[in-house]
Amino acid sequence: MRKLIIFAVIGFFAQLIDGALGMAYGVTSSSLLLTLGIAPAVASASIHLAEVVTTAASGVSHVKFGNVDRSAVYKLIIPGSVGAFTGACFLSSLPGDAVKPFISLFLFILGIYVLFRFLFKFNPSGQKKSIDLTRKQSIALGLVAGFADATGGGGWGPITTPVLLSKKGASVRKTVGTVDTSEFAIAVSATAGFLISLGWEEVNWTWTIALMLGGIAAAPIAAWLVRILPAYLLGVLVGGFIIITNVRTLILFWSINGIWSAAIYTILLIGWGLSIFYAVRHHRKNI
Repeated sequence: MRKLIIFAVIGFFAQLIDGALGMAYGVTSSSLLLTLGIAPAVASASIHLAEVVTTAASGVSHVKFGNVDRSAVYKLIIPGSVGAFTGACFLSSLPGDAVKPFISLFLFILGIYVLFRFLFKFNPSGQKKSIDLTRKQSIALGLVAGFADATGGGGWGPITTPVLLSKKGASVRKTVGTVDTSEFAIAVSATAGFLISLGWEEVNWTWTIALMLGGIAAAPIAAWLVRILPAYLLGVLVGGFIIITNVRTLILFWSINGIWSAAIYTILLIGWGLSIFYAVRHHRKNI
């Protein structure tokens, strides 16, 4: 019973972060399951099955609060679903760990750009009402992000959110809501792939249901936060979170020891905190 409560709490906070920042449910949940010694394919299958429910709840909540660009959702779900299904079916034979550091390095740099843009070049009146996403861009982004999501236990939000936010005039609220809503199709496709290749018996239903319940409770709260938080602050929060989550992969890849890794995290967290402080103070001065 105690373990179920722990999983439900983790599911709640994972969905709260994911729903508010457009990423982290899969990363948070998969890190926990892998730490407990669960096989990567089984962990990813359990997470994606839970996400079928949590992303549905999140999508409905974001639509209700007006955080979604429906045109962008339709463009992303088909290539994203294809990538997720393919990655899920062939997870055991794919070199996902080999390419992950390179993707993380790219996203780390993108996170710095997003943080810099919302700190120093943010123009509230310059935000577009819709996401500027062409068909070709959506196909490439959907395939890569969906594939990474299935093979890594999380990747749709961490890849799609920063890429969309790097576009000029991108609305943070619309980006986060659109990414979270489109993730429902990716979770369904990845789950179908896992069930075909692994079977129902490989899913840990106890953990999955606990994660679901926590995520369902957090979904409307996260969508509401996206609705009320100022765009400049939301952008700084997202940019900093992109940096923190991707530096973890780079630290593990480069085998940086405990003291140095702690120093890196400390510097980044202090820098992130100062960025938030500066953004709030700068915005108040300009009101």
